[in-house]
Amino acid sequence: MLIFKILLSPFVSNIMQLYNKLSAKERAELIEKAGDKRITLSFYKYHLISNTSLFRDYLFQMWECLGVLGRIYIASEGINAQLSVPSQNFEKFKDNLDNIVFLKGIRLNVAIEQDNFSFLKLKVKIRRNIVADGLKENSFDLSNTGKHVDAKEFNSLAENPNTLLIDMRNHYESEIGHFEGAILPDVDSFRESLPIIEKKFEKEKKTKNILMYCTGGIRCEKASAFLKHKGYDYVYQLEGGIIEYTRQVDEEKIQNKFLGKNFVFDHRRSEKISNQIIASCHQCGEKCDKHVNCENEACHLLFIQCQNCAIKFENCCSDECAKINSLPYEEQKKLRKGKKNSNKIFKKGRSDVLKFKKTSS
Repeated sequence: MLIFKILLSPFVSNIMQLYNKLSAKERAELIEKAGDKRITLSFYKYHLISNTSLFRDYLFQMWECLGVLGRIYIASEGINAQLSVPSQNFEKFKDNLDNIVFLKGIRLNVAIEQDNFSFLKLKVKIRRNIVADGLKENSFDLSNTGKHVDAKEFNSLAENPNTLLIDMRNHYESEIGHFEGAILPDVDSFRESLPIIEKKFEKEKKTKNILMYCTGGIRCEKASAFLKHKGYDYVYQLEGGIIEYTRQVDEEKIQNKFLGKNFVFDHRRSEKISNQIIASCHQCGEKCDKHVNCENEACHLLFIQCQNCAIKFENCCSDECAKINSLPYEEQKKLRKGKKNSNKIFKKGRSDVLKFKKTSS
């Protein structure tokens, strides 16, 4: 079965630009010069994709022409997309999605707070999974998920004493914002949370309501199917995650039970959902919920830092990193030479130098 209504052959045989020609800095300069508004959004879909390479190439070419920027993961199990698109091309972008059979009419989670610089490159990558779960492939039915609930039903279930409300995100996400009364697993990744939750609440799997939420719904989609596979009877998930919940709360004037900010994996780093500040600076303990990356390129630790500590530590996580960052660039390069540089952009914020790092419950 073809997953596109548009034939791919003309695109495959001709242009074949499948990479970014501009650096992030050059792209940012062009965006600023153009002055056009961009719309940041996300969506996902679990669906069998038989030829991921062909699908990846098609999306890159179509979306590059529309000025789309973002991070898109494709796997045989589906697609996970976080991106921004020029507002003037938004309708064309939706038309493009509608020309892909399994994405026709898909809900787009439009960001609560917009930023023209949320993404500066278009990255369409093939992955084993669209969200890393550490589970054996095809070990359970992904279509047998928990019941999807809207904001109103979510609030009602959350108030039920027979409900276990579980945050399916990582510790650094829930630290700056979460729902009232939620269980916050102290995990660094989604793959860690599944076995922990399944084991911890095994005695309640036939009696308690398991109500889950995440940023946009993708993690709960897999987690709810996993728990159903493990014999949990009453599994629920927040439809569209925190992003869609916030939209419904605003439009329908429903009570907002979310405290603080929603962590996001782009240049913005967070979106304000309510006015509460529930986190603290990791260096001095003062109320603060602003995530930053240590300016020492050899570190790049993600942590929470207030303005006073940013001045004191020169935008670094420690005196040691501030000292290294003050060295001439060539000296810094020499110090980094030969050392493996991991992907630290969203490193988990765990370090002995962070004296006021709060652990989740």
